[in-house]
Amino acid sequence: QLQLVESGGGLVQPGASLRLSCAASGRAFTVFAVGWFRQAPGKEREFVGAISAGADTTFYEDSVQGRFTISRDNAKNTVYLQANSVKPEDTAKYYCAALYQHLFYSDYARDRQYNYWGQGTQVTVSS
Repeated sequence: QLQLVESGGGLVQPGASLRLSCAASGRAFTVFAVGWFRQAPGKEREFVGAISAGADTTFYEDSVQGRFTISRDNAKNTVYLQANSVKPEDTAKYYCAALYQHLFYSDYARDRQYNYWGQGTQVTVSS
């Protein structure tokens, strides 16, 4: 079993930056790729970005490309989502999830393929 806990959400103004963290415990973290997803009220959950187990590959959804950066520190069992130049449309609950690395390149954007999920952290972008 792998436990994931997100943190770092909050209320921020448009154009600001924030960093979300996803802390893992319970299993060998380095066998998992990690994805970030978000869900706004009344909308379906959507893919934000993902990072491979070895941190050598990342993918991003088009609307966050160039603004969001995912990184990971396997020594700390933590994955980060750095969000810059945030917009009101980034408002959502953000979730991290773990995917077995051998599925990463084929399934990184498919939320149903992820095995473990955190509880989410709310990000609200408003002036």
